[in-house]
Amino acid sequence: MRGPYDVWAPRPQRVRLRIGAETLEMSRGADDWWTPVEPVPDGEADYGYLLDDDPDPRPDPRSRRQPGGVHELSRRDVTTYEWQDSGWTGRQLAGSVIYELHVGTFTPGGTLDHAIERLDHLVDLGVDLVEVMPVNAFNGTHNWGYDGVAWFAVAEPYGGPDAYRRFVDACHARGLGVVQDVVHNHLGPSGNYLPLFGPYLKEGRNTWGDLVNLDGEGSAEVRRYILDNVRMWFEDYHVDALRLDAVHALSDTSEVHLLEEMAIETAALSAHLRRPLTLIAESDLNDARMVTPREGGGRGLDAQWSDDFHHAVHVALSGETTGYYADFEPLEALAKVCERGFFHDGTFSSFRGRDHGRPVDTDHMPTWRLVVANQNHDQVGNRARGDRLAEHLDDDQLACAALLTLAGPFTPMLFMGEEWAASTPFAFFTSHPEPELGKATAEGRVAEFEQMGWDPDDVLDPQDPETFRRSRLDWDELSTGRHAVVLDCYRRLARLRRELPQLTDPSFGAVACEVQGRLFTMRRGDLLVVVNAGETEVSLDVDASEVLFATPSGVELDAGTLVVPAHGGTLLR
Repeated sequence: MRGPYDVWAPRPQRVRLRIGAETLEMSRGADDWWTPVEPVPDGEADYGYLLDDDPDPRPDPRSRRQPGGVHELSRRDVTTYEWQDSGWTGRQLAGSVIYELHVGTFTPGGTLDHAIERLDHLVDLGVDLVEVMPVNAFNGTHNWGYDGVAWFAVAEPYGGPDAYRRFVDACHARGLGVVQDVVHNHLGPSGNYLPLFGPYLKEGRNTWGDLVNLDGEGSAEVRRYILDNVRMWFEDYHVDALRLDAVHALSDTSEVHLLEEMAIETAALSAHLRRPLTLIAESDLNDARMVTPREGGGRGLDAQWSDDFHHAVHVALSGETTGYYADFEPLEALAKVCERGFFHDGTFSSFRGRDHGRPVDTDHMPTWRLVVANQNHDQVGNRARGDRLAEHLDDDQLACAALLTLAGPFTPMLFMGEEWAASTPFAFFTSHPEPELGKATAEGRVAEFEQMGWDPDDVLDPQDPETFRRSRLDWDELSTGRHAVVLDCYRRLARLRRELPQLTDPSFGAVACEVQGRLFTMRRGDLLVVVNAGETEVSLDVDASEVLFATPSGVELDAGTLVVPAHGGTLLR
């Protein structure tokens, strides 16, 4: 049993514990874990580790709190919080609707406690699972969350550990499950002291930083570090699922891949806790082996994102075909995605310059294993101005995006504010205190967007505090103008999704799509989704007698003849 101040540190030859005003020697065990030699003083005090002759104490690699920031001393998470969710039995992914939010911009207050005040809105909307963008400690006052360096600590600007517990408890009290977005593929550029302790990193880089050591010397403890982090969210914070950031950037040649090991331990913990625990991968690989059960030869994760759905919907409605959107220009791309899961399933990707992906076994894989969105933090925030679809599409088109997402065959995920056509952008923002790091981040954004063909002058400076402030949602919009119109569409579609079993049928075989010019139709059993992506009114014969949903401009159905206006859509029975 490890003590609260034990630390794994194979690299230094001497480790001392600085706690409060005292400095205590530590002894090294055969496993390179260090333990205080003397009794640690009673009471709570901030602490850190002195490594060799370095006069500056470094924070605990497993720190639960960083009250002074990621460069300062750690603090234990000694809580008296009493959980109120003993009756919570969990929320399965199949059939659910996910809602993604960023704590710092979801409300004007930007904390977990402020987010609790808006949970009833999500219940009314028809949400089942709330996905929270990364909350682990980062350098600065605000951040997307993907620059975190203290993976076990809840960021103090959001309220710290107890605020997180209150948030999860409040979600569970309302019947909402919680998905926590976690990043294990890289560490942020400021405040990462792990390499001073041990071989947490290895040679090589991915898009965001140095590779985490998952298969080299000392990697067993690094893997345990990550697996313990996974367990922490499930056990200590009662979350229901984890969204695993960019798993394609995990470099691991081990016989059992880290992801499979995560799946094994999560399944065992789920059995013990007697509630569903779900792992959702963000994967750029278009390879369903990621979510194929282990007994079927896969890695055993529960679900993965499918960006191909987003790209196909975005292009169909907006007409934008720059960068990675180019291959999705034909409307048939949307049909293929809905029927077969991926568009690139071994086909040539012009953006990548090579063949990409593998076919989905549609005879056996359920559709809910693919999580899809028409907007998310990446697809909005990684635009030059952080502009949402609402800036470019009319109300009918926005309702069509909702129709395709919520009435489609996959697990739908909504991005905060899309449900009311929020006018506020969601840009990429940082608050690096180091000027040179802030400058490098801003320059990197400009270079990154060149491949998408965007004007460098349009790229917002992520370090400008106004970029962050403008990204906060304006909750006063909900009941006014187009915002209320679009919100009503989302609420009605989410309600239909719960009422009609055809809309949660997990069989690819129950999905059949057709494309005629700019007209897209999709059968979901005996239901028919119709979207007119063209600029002129379309009339067609249908074997339906009831309009269950129509976009704001409406449709006409008379004696088997359906008239759909330009940009309009409908769900028929």
